[in-house]
Amino acid sequence: MLRAFLTALLLVVLEVTAYTFERIDKNDAALLIIDHQVGLMGIVRDYNVQDMYNNIIHHASLGKTYNLPVVITTSTDQGPNGPLLPEIVDMYPNTTIIRRGGEIDAWDNADFRAAVKATGKKQVIVGGITTDVCTMFVSLSLLEAGYTVFANADASGTFDARAADLANARMREAGVHVLPQFAVAADLQRDWRNAPGIPAFLNLLFSLVWLSTLWFLSNSSETTLR
Repeated sequence: MLRAFLTALLLVVLEVTAYTFERIDKNDAALLIIDHQVGLMGIVRDYNVQDMYNNIIHHASLGKTYNLPVVITTSTDQGPNGPLLPEIVDMYPNTTIIRRGGEIDAWDNADFRAAVKATGKKQVIVGGITTDVCTMFVSLSLLEAGYTVFANADASGTFDARAADLANARMREAGVHVLPQFAVAADLQRDWRNAPGIPAFLNLLFSLVWLSTLWFLSNSSETTLR
């Protein structure tokens, strides 16, 4: 009797402590670009602006490199938040930008919800400004709606490191996968023999070096991001 009880208890413990490594499936994932706007770049303080800019462009490029459906939204882009970064507009000239008139959580916007659902994907990769509002709110809402959510921590920024840490902790506690950018790209690639392969992966990474150089040169001549 005791032996049977201990065996059952052990099985319960093993079940509770078992871990499932949930991977990004590029065939079932969509990329979300949330409020990567010129004005909002100015409030990011947990990264330097150059790194934030590079990370945002890298995040957007994942859609092109891995052929992911992309949903783009902005928040009151006629006001101080400013327009979407022009490099993203140029990257996705045929993608409709969902311009939210006031909804803080993008999921509260009917057009955004419809666009995400229209992708037909069950996984979403999220990056946004700010981490503690634009990324966290939509990530938790998507999780509640039944999606598997991967938050790209490097493509999200906020006022300070403390705000980012608190937001990332809340997302992790809820079940959001909070990952650095390189991990997101590597999980999408999964195997070097998979398409698009090593050259495209390296091009994605080395493009950041080139972007960084362009950013430095433009800012050293006292110009600003358009």
